[in-house]
Amino acid sequence: MADRFFTTTFCDRCHASLEGKSRQMSKFNTDCLCPKCTAEERQHPDYRKAADAEMEAVRHGDYNFPGVGWPGKKGWAK
Repeated sequence: MADRFFTTTFCDRCHASLEGKSRQMSKFNTDCLCPKCTAEERQHPDYRKAADAEMEAVRHGDYNFPGVGWPGKKGWAK
């Protein structure tokens, strides 16, 4: 069975086409993101906390860490 990350054709956040674009897994959850949403996510005030939690999970052997959860944009002035 093919990995969903490599076969999905649309960004999980903005639903833009991923055809011909790079993609990245969210640090907050398992969303597959387009470059625009990846850049936006990096500006989130909790990004570092989410990235650190993922790294800690990997250090402990959890290569399928589901993330800390996407808090969304509510209350977040970009």
